[in-house]
Amino acid sequence: MDKIYGFTHYSFFTEMSELATKHGSFDLSLGLPDFDIDERLKTFLKESAGLDHHQYEPLAGNPLLIENIVAYNTRRENPIPLRTEEITIVPCATFALYTALKSTLNQGDEVIIIQPSYYTYGPSVVMNGGIPVYYDLDNDFTVNWEKFQNCISEKTKAIIVNSPQNPTGKIWKKEDWNQLYALIKDREIYLISEEIYDTYCYDDAEHYSSFLHPELKKRTFCIFSFGKMFHTSGWKVSYMISSAELTALFQAHQQYISYSANAPAQYALAKYLEVFDPHINKSMMQKKRDIFNEMIRDTPLQVEQKAEGSVFQVVNFRNVSSTMSDVDFSKWLTIEKKVACLPLSAFYNSRQNSDYIRFSFAKKDDVIIQALEHLRKNL
Repeated sequence: MDKIYGFTHYSFFTEMSELATKHGSFDLSLGLPDFDIDERLKTFLKESAGLDHHQYEPLAGNPLLIENIVAYNTRRENPIPLRTEEITIVPCATFALYTALKSTLNQGDEVIIIQPSYYTYGPSVVMNGGIPVYYDLDNDFTVNWEKFQNCISEKTKAIIVNSPQNPTGKIWKKEDWNQLYALIKDREIYLISEEIYDTYCYDDAEHYSSFLHPELKKRTFCIFSFGKMFHTSGWKVSYMISSAELTALFQAHQQYISYSANAPAQYALAKYLEVFDPHINKSMMQKKRDIFNEMIRDTPLQVEQKAEGSVFQVVNFRNVSSTMSDVDFSKWLTIEKKVACLPLSAFYNSRQNSDYIRFSFAKKDDVIIQALEHLRKNL
């Protein structure tokens, strides 16, 4: 593959999905839902078109949407108090992360990326003149804070955190944010906290945002995604919260890149927030996780830790093959066994192998059931 800034510009994520399509496999590789959105969302989008929401919204976003984001965040189990000047509507989470880095990095600044991580993080750092510093989670996918501290240097300018995390499903709790702050409190280090799966925290877990930490919020760009919340990634609307000072800095760059996000969708999302029940969202996706985990017990594949959040489940495949790399196993499972997944090594900058693969359970129940029944019979 050709390289851009040292990274392949043809994603393994795309390759596995194309393999699934080519071979007629059940595609559990990507977190793209295959089920329909709420009919009320469609109604609000039609209403928006009739109200002529076709020109640019203000730089910060549709005022009604911003107002309803404030109201929504006060209704959380762990409420996030917000002011309107702390909110920016953005085209997507990747845009928000990129622009937050552009707003803070100077040439040669270091950014700590916790691995496994989403594949856009490293390139976003490099394209903004920064140097990625990779920290690998321990085998149980938890942070060893002593090791993490060794990644911090005089050049560290930012840290990227994702919770609930893709691909591990781990959730950062209040204690984790306290630990992080203790390490960086005396340094000028920003936090980019991607919390796009915030509505998918399962069992007794509740989302605890970095923005709730009284000191971290002063240096945090906290990113959320309506695409993930409402299964509308193609609408291209997300939002970011940060202090008024950081918001102004962010918007100073945003005005030259995207200016604003999808106008008709902003109105529709604003109206939908007034009726949205996150408990229904959580319950639906937890049921899918539980179906997946219940059925995979009847296969040689092993779930060592049930996902605490997100829409992904990491699975150990070594009971099936002790010799194949996770890349080879993923391709074999997709082509020969007709169920597509992703190798965990795809979420590392330079790792060549692991014992794990990742499945998405953001699929119709019958697709999950048919895929796992197929694996039960054929593995």
